[in-house]
Formats: sequence, structure tokens, C-alpha cells
Amino acid sequence: MTPQKAGIGRITAAVVAMAAMLPYLTLKIFWLTGHPVGVSDPAFMDDPAMVGLNVMTFGMDAVALLLALAFTTRQGMRLPAWLVLLPLWVGTGLLSVVIVTVPVSVLVSGPSIFVTDGPIAPWVYMMVYGGFIGQGVGLIVAFVLYIRDRWPVVFSTALGYGYASPTRPFQTVVARGALPVSALLGGIRLFWAAGNPSPEQALQDGFKGLLALGAGIALVLLVRGRGSGAFWPPLVVGWLGTGVMFGWGLYAMILTVTAGPLGAKMTGAVGLVELFGTLTGLVMAMCGAFLLAERSGMGAGRSGVGHVQPAQDALEGEDREGDRQTADHGHR
Repeated sequence: MTPQKAGIGRITAAVVAMAAMLPYLTLKIFWLTGHPVGVSDPAFMDDPAMVGLNVMTFGMDAVALLLALAFTTRQGMRLPAWLVLLPLWVGTGLLSVVIVTVPVSVLVSGPSIFVTDGPIAPWVYMMVYGGFIGQGVGLIVAFVLYIRDRWPVVFSTALGYGYASPTRPFQTVVARGALPVSALLGGIRLFWAAGNPSPEQALQDGFKGLLALGAGIALVLLVRGRGSGAFWPPLVVGWLGTGVMFGWGLYAMILTVTAGPLGAKMTGAVGLVELFGTLTGLVMAMCGAFLLAERSGMGAGRSGVGHVQPAQDALEGEDREGDRQTADHGHR
């Protein structure tokens, strides 16, 4: 079966994402090669923890760049599912918070949110977060269009579509057990948001809290699999909620373990919330992975949607001799 050619929308979104990544990657290359551009204290970048964090974040953005490039090609449709879904799960979890909170914070408090007492110049923060917003929007749009073409069943089936699920009892236990934990974590963050004098931090805690609550409810709905509503809305909420919990929790844990110069250690209640958020997000995502793997294995049924494979153009026949169209004929 010939993989579907990327449409203009997917290509445009991926190119926007790649263009937004280049300034950040360039800045990281400067810092890692001993050129402290935008940093008033060169020794700051020589800190071993800072070097390690720069290597890690450069690697994360480089992976995102390669995935965005893959979204523009036919070969990208043949990538192993885990190689696409795992990094995009973490990436969209991290970037979604930036996409939502940074523009609102700028509207509320102005550019002063980028001014700190640290050695990094304000313009660096403006460039970095502006790039994050651009690459986040581009990646998410390209990813959605990629899923639509490669796994159309996600958008074309109802929540209650029947399929064989040998692990449903396990999924049910995990979903029901994770719901009170995610509700507690989300409630704590909303409580923090209500009492935080900083609008920026309050907005971030509030957004993370809502997604934690939503993820717990969404996972229960997905596992129950009842109703005629579309499958994708709870999937999106669960995907983003677990990605936010895991991605930001893991980032906080890394800062704590390395004791780097970017922030204080996460201790007390904050540390516990970040730790349990990381673990809960991971467990919920593993449950979701079982669900998606089983659901993607269903054959054609009532809706006429077949097994999840790289999409085939409607003008192409089955792989029988004599009924094939030209590979690029009729593609968008």
C-alpha cells in the first residue's frame, strides 16, 4: 500500500515548526561551544548542570525537528508508531502549557515577565518562548494532520465502537485508580492558582490543574467506551493532560536532582505534587497505550473503517495487478 502524500496544510505547518526551532537550536549551539550569547556571566554556562541541561534540551529540539521533517514526506508515514507518538506526547505536553500561558501572561503583565534577576538577557527569553509558541503550534497542527492521514480511525469512530480488548479489566483498574489521584493533584494546583499573587504562575498552575482533572475523567470515558460521541475529544484531553503531568513533572525532577542554577529544588508539597504528577501521568499514558494498540487492531465493521494502516488514496485500488493508479495521482 502506497503511503499517502503529505498535503499542503501538513507541509506548511511542519515548515513553520522547523523555522521556529532554528533560532533556539542555534542559541544552544553557541552556548555549548563556549559562546555565551545573551548571557552576562560566562561562568553561568560553564556550570556542569547547565551544560547537561543544554545538551538535553538541544537533543529534544533536534528530535522535534526531525519529526517535523518526517511529517512532510511519504517515508514519515512508515515510521514505527512509538517513534512518533512517544516524543510527540512529551513534546505537546510541554509546549501546550507555553502556548496557552505565555501569550495570556504577556497580555496581562506585558513584556516585563521576561525580565529576571538572572544573567540571561530578556531578549533571550522573548526569542526562546516565541520560538516555542511557533514550533508548538506548527508541530501540533502537523501532527493532527499526520494522524488524520495515517490513523483516520481516530477521527472516524465513536467512543462506543466495539473492539476486542483482552486488557480491559487492567485498564479499568488503572483508570479508576488514577481518577482520584489526578483529581487530587489537579485540585491542589487549582488551590495554588487561586492563592498565588503572581498572575503568570497562577495561570500556569490553573491550566495544569484543569488538564490533570480532565485527563482523569477522559481516561475513564475512553476505557468505558460507551456512547455515540466522537472518540477523539476525550483522547485529546487525556493525551494533553497526561503529557503535561509527565513532561513538566519530569522537568521539575531533573532540576531538583541536578541542583542546577535555573531554579530551586522542589521540596515539600511542591516536590510531592511534581513527583506524583510524573508517575501518575506515566501510568495513565501506559494504560492509554494499551487501549490505542487494541483499538487500532480492529477490522472493518459497522462504520466501514478498516485496520489502522498508512492511508491509501481513494483513487487507488487494492494491490491487484491492473487496477493501480499512478502513485501520486489524485493526492492532495
